[in-house]
Amino acid sequence: MLGFKHIHDDKAFQEQLEAIRAERRDRFRMLVCIDGSDASYEGLRFAKKLAGYEKCDIVLLYVRPIDQGLQSGGLQVRVARENMLDWGLELPGITHLKRGLDMLVETDDIDEHWTERVTHTDTWGDPLGDNKVEYRHECGKCIVLKLKTAPDPASGILDQYELGPYNLIIMGAPTNWRSEFRSLFHAGVTQKVAMLAQCSVMVARPNGHSNGNGHFICTDGTKNSLDAMRRDAVLAQFSGDPITLFAVARDKGEVSTAERVLEKSIEMLGKMEIGVTDARVGIGHPAEQIVQAGNDYSVISVADSGKAWYRRYLLKNISFSVMGDAKTSVLKVR
Repeated sequence: MLGFKHIHDDKAFQEQLEAIRAERRDRFRMLVCIDGSDASYEGLRFAKKLAGYEKCDIVLLYVRPIDQGLQSGGLQVRVARENMLDWGLELPGITHLKRGLDMLVETDDIDEHWTERVTHTDTWGDPLGDNKVEYRHECGKCIVLKLKTAPDPASGILDQYELGPYNLIIMGAPTNWRSEFRSLFHAGVTQKVAMLAQCSVMVARPNGHSNGNGHFICTDGTKNSLDAMRRDAVLAQFSGDPITLFAVARDKGEVSTAERVLEKSIEMLGKMEIGVTDARVGIGHPAEQIVQAGNDYSVISVADSGKAWYRRYLLKNISFSVMGDAKTSVLKVR
């Protein structure tokens, strides 16, 4: 009897989970990872540009280590949870999430137009577990503050991605960016997520959106590249940013081919009623040309290689190189 009941409950749970995911697939969902750095808040500024779109949901995530200071500090778990959700206890991550919320929504607007829902989930045997506060606007859009417990930040972010689906993960740029081969063995949080997440990833840098020149979208005419171009062009249109298209010719003999790629790209976006402010051709190594020209823009947009992560180590990955070498924010579209 217990076995049949468990099967029945599990089936109902899976049906409910699939219903939630089906609803979310009809929305644009961003996972913004907050760690207190200036770069992570720069990513939040990008998310804020899209926050006015009614079908856009923003999840602010802070990952804390398992059992960080709760047992040793002698805190009562129930009190810790209650105070945390009232933003009255200085637990790791709370002030960072609160600052993020303040950047997105005015307090008076929260009180007047948003409803609040609090959820707790036991996890990893941690006394505090996972906690989130969900704010839902009367028009349907949602902002979630998530304090997640995990062995390490990268695992927590990737676990949260699996709870999605998400269209975009936004992370602050690391102070050091390793080569792709070295990152296989010693990947930092941002690099690990950028390699393994199955959605688009933005590496945000503090000087990115201060440039103010819009999206610098790179294309090479391949199907993967053109698909990525269309997706980022839609984001740029919603955020009100101008679009510059860029194609690279490895030598002067390829310039005419690059120009035809740009003509085709402009035509494709025109059919979507998306205008292009400028179109440029660079001559030389693709990654170097993209970084050199793209640093003057708010966001460099590059397509993911489309290859499995273990195959990317066998070939030079242009998008990975651009994410590491650029001085501005980079969006890898997948």
